[in-house]
Amino acid sequence: MMDKNNIKLSALAATCAMSIGLTACGGSDGSDGAPGKPGGPVAETITQLNLAVTGVKYDNDTPTITVEATNQDDKPIVGITDLSVLASQLTPMGATGAGNPAQWNRVSTYANPPTVVDNKDGSYSVTIPLEGFDKELTQRYAVYAGGGDSKLADGVSLLPRREIVADFDGEGFKAKYTKNVVSHQVCTNCHIEGEALTRRHSSYQEQATCATCHDASFDEDTQWTHLVHNIHNSNKSFTDKKGNEYNGEAAEALIQNNCQSCHVESDTQTEWQNFSRVPTMETCSSCHTNIDFKAGKGHSQQDNNANCVACHNSQWTAELHSAKAMAKKAVIDTYGMSADLVANADNTATLTISILDAAGTAIDVNSILANIQRVEATTNVGPNFPQLSYYTKDNLNLVENGQLQAGASIENGKLVHITKVLPFGAGDTDTAFSFIGLSVCTSGAEVAACAADGSSEYTGMKAALAFGTKSGNAASMRHTNSVNFATCESCHGETFDIHKGTHHPGFVMTEQLGREVDGKVVVGIDGCASCHTPAGTYAGGANKGAIEMKLHSTHISKAHGLIGGECSQCHNDLNLDAFKNKKALATSSGKFTSPITATCSSCHTVGGPYMVHTKESLEEFGAIVDGDKDVADQAANTETCLFCHKPTLEDHTKVSL
Repeated sequence: MMDKNNIKLSALAATCAMSIGLTACGGSDGSDGAPGKPGGPVAETITQLNLAVTGVKYDNDTPTITVEATNQDDKPIVGITDLSVLASQLTPMGATGAGNPAQWNRVSTYANPPTVVDNKDGSYSVTIPLEGFDKELTQRYAVYAGGGDSKLADGVSLLPRREIVADFDGEGFKAKYTKNVVSHQVCTNCHIEGEALTRRHSSYQEQATCATCHDASFDEDTQWTHLVHNIHNSNKSFTDKKGNEYNGEAAEALIQNNCQSCHVESDTQTEWQNFSRVPTMETCSSCHTNIDFKAGKGHSQQDNNANCVACHNSQWTAELHSAKAMAKKAVIDTYGMSADLVANADNTATLTISILDAAGTAIDVNSILANIQRVEATTNVGPNFPQLSYYTKDNLNLVENGQLQAGASIENGKLVHITKVLPFGAGDTDTAFSFIGLSVCTSGAEVAACAADGSSEYTGMKAALAFGTKSGNAASMRHTNSVNFATCESCHGETFDIHKGTHHPGFVMTEQLGREVDGKVVVGIDGCASCHTPAGTYAGGANKGAIEMKLHSTHISKAHGLIGGECSQCHNDLNLDAFKNKKALATSSGKFTSPITATCSSCHTVGGPYMVHTKESLEEFGAIVDGDKDVADQAANTETCLFCHKPTLEDHTKVSL
């Protein structure tokens, strides 16, 4: 049965048919349409909008471009009401002065908008008044439509957002040159596909659209080549026309000022090396804010870009801006770890850690002891719902600044630690698990001896995870089919070290933490629960320290602008069955909440605008909010949230009554 949107679209199709003499919308004789046009029956459902520029014709330097619109099934879409086109042309490198980059310059204006004709066959003719058109230059047409509450001509059917850019020469043929530095796919490593790149600022989703609009007519700070670097590092803040401030802190934490996080080698992005090949005062000053080129402050005095490449040649610039990241990767690949955990008769456990070389062969830890900044081991019991709190878990730095610590020994070239007595029991508590971090002192890309005062530079290495049972049976393990660390890496990068700081070595999550799930090796975040316990961390529940809440609250506070509450940005599934293994979670100092409610409240404030339930109504449904631990533990079996709420990866707000 058709839904309301389909009925309206069918009516629109009928109108289309009548408007061309009761023939098919795709052609004048009921055929599949003219060559180069979609033709055939019009779209009745639209979950995806596809746009393509199929031709450009000029009449007295005024272009008319043909845009084809189809749905996910390649059926033509008629009735688009908000199709628009922005025209720009590319001034070649050096044309405005020696050393200056190629620059997009708009030749259409919002004040003199294009005329759009719906041809009723899925094609649209767009005539664009131009100002300053130069037929010798590459012409770009940025086409966009849909999104938000955009509707077709029927006034009901919603149209998804789509943006494209198409480049031609000044006569409507294939462009001889263009500027394509960064791909859209690179941006979607962090930014959500199908969402605005900066939702607080605009609705635009493609960096190519941004680059086309933020052209040479903008002031220096808001031209794209300056602005895009500015908002991805913390050296300079930027306030947009709506008063929103962008300080770049979140982006810098993710990409760590590594130019090649965004400037990725690609066969299709022919100018991906532009960042090193064309250094300019304008681009460099977006990160190097302590330089005033024209005043000669922090750099030799210069009024233009003519001589930049004389000193800053491409190879040197590329190496300089990627050296730190490359050195870090080289160090991380130098050593690894493996570990074994064996329960003892007195309910302690023996943790044995082997240091591995780059080939995966165990080496004598004595040979690199002086280079180890830290080895940290944290042991807990019960992987699915850890029994020991932040303060009662077994935690020890086995090595610090090249020195073996009390409680650790070296036996047969391996680090050994015997834990305190652990609360082994039945079921999940038959299993103890240890999460181990390693960091080494470094000098550039080389591992170096650690300074006794702890002042050495150091690099967090690959973390390791070990399981051991009191019974000798197979270990119980926490699920890893909800969050795969590969999704974390897509944004954070493979050398992102978590918790690098005074008390921790910095954990790099890699294959050393992986185990096979459904025939694939999956690196999970299960080791994090050794410290991020149900009882919280150093602040009890005040900082929502349990792993079930901490990841949500951290990404809401620091990365909401990127992930926007889209579960699929981090989750590869929602394992609702995991709640069967959980009890109360600490949600404020000394107070506990039943597990489903606690997890939801890490994003949705109880009684707030995005959680309609008050504390009282939640407790009517069997939950306990900020209550006694024992009572909240019992409520884990009585809260009825999932009777109605049926969250999915695509829609975590789904309700089934």
